[in-house]
Amino acid sequence: MDMLIGGKHISSDDLEEVKNPYDGEVIDTVPIAHRQTADLAIVEANKAKESLQEMSAFKVSNKLYNVCEKLKENREDFAVLLTKEVGKPINESLVELDRSIETLKLAAEEAKRIYGESVPLDAGLNGKGFFAFTQRVPLGVVAAITPFNYPLNLTIHKIAPAIACKNTVIIKPPTEAPLTVMKFAEILNEEFPGGVVNTVTGYGSEIGNYLVESPNVDKISFTGSVTTGLMISQKAGMKKVTLELGGNDPLIVLKDADIDKAVKGVINGAFLNAGQVCMGVKRIIVEEEIASEFAEKLVIETEKLVMGNPLDSKTTLGTLISQKAAIQVEETVNNAVNGGAKILTGGKRDGAFYEATVIDDVTPEMDLVVGETFGPVAPIIHVNSLDEAIGVANDTEYGLQAGVFTSDYSSAMRCAQEIEAGTVFVNKQSTFRTDNMPFGGFKNSGVGKEGIKYAVSEMTKTKLIGLNLR
Repeated sequence: MDMLIGGKHISSDDLEEVKNPYDGEVIDTVPIAHRQTADLAIVEANKAKESLQEMSAFKVSNKLYNVCEKLKENREDFAVLLTKEVGKPINESLVELDRSIETLKLAAEEAKRIYGESVPLDAGLNGKGFFAFTQRVPLGVVAAITPFNYPLNLTIHKIAPAIACKNTVIIKPPTEAPLTVMKFAEILNEEFPGGVVNTVTGYGSEIGNYLVESPNVDKISFTGSVTTGLMISQKAGMKKVTLELGGNDPLIVLKDADIDKAVKGVINGAFLNAGQVCMGVKRIIVEEEIASEFAEKLVIETEKLVMGNPLDSKTTLGTLISQKAAIQVEETVNNAVNGGAKILTGGKRDGAFYEATVIDDVTPEMDLVVGETFGPVAPIIHVNSLDEAIGVANDTEYGLQAGVFTSDYSSAMRCAQEIEAGTVFVNKQSTFRTDNMPFGGFKNSGVGKEGIKYAVSEMTKTKLIGLNLR
């Protein structure tokens, strides 16, 4: 599949194979671009700014609705391609398509309500006789650097609001899973002038760095690792950045919780997309009085998951993105076992598969729960009080999302107020998200917010216009 730059298809002498992590099949190849190709994309994106900004909000909105309808018409084909390149179960891919369609609708709606406001200058010294108002204007060119785990939906979360407020975009799709994103860019290109949407494939160390450092790119929106995010923040200069850098999300289960609901929350939160979710349940903090019962019920439900061919609708646990990723999870779990933790179920790897694993007697200093373990692992940490639970929840460099299960709303509100995270859910796991809510974390989980309305705010700048009526 070729890159799309300035409305034209561009290839390269260097190609990268995109393989199905389930069976190793080569699905397609994509070009390995270099700096001159990235520079061409920047030039074309800047050339296209005028044609996009001349469109009315009404027209931009309608075109985004058209893209939404085309994606809906091709929902099943996109889902199959997504499953092949990522390894997630087909039913999860269909959910990602449904969310992507919903996100496009939200962007189409938001395109028609990008408001300024009147400013009472007479509230300030010498302001009598002035009338002033603000406009929200586009930044210019937005570069979206996107991850493999939800390649389509997370790309749309960046580029749909960018286009809604009349920015042109350059997409650097994930090296491991670029095809769904590139196919989607073709639909956008059918609706918008050439150069409004551009795709550049290649390695982040070269292409990503070039986009970050270019003075002709006005914003970087990145989802990925803390290490890369810190590098971007240092190299971006004066351009705006939104960084979604993952999480180590806690789920607190207090002794008065509905245990069955909490177990369901862990199943949905720790094993979704084989645990490759930035807001997935990474640490289960359980009060000692109920820990044994909770663990027993969690094991029973975990063992109901079906690991197999991701294209089989009966499969509920697919592969990780690669065998290398599965080996890394395996080593991290084994290190925890060597440190005294106990595997209650799972713990075995087969190629890129890693079994859904429940591991008990985990301590807060183990690497398994200090870093972000990107795999289907549910680590249980025992605590003796609410105070201790909140302390353990906050003992991390991350602060994306969190959940607490309890029937005591006094305890719930303490958690909501004291847990250091961008979102805290009560009686729901951290993986819950609607595509219109503000999404983004504290601490090393990043800066800025996604969620269409909030992303539009991050992708515009405010201009004041003042009229002297004296």
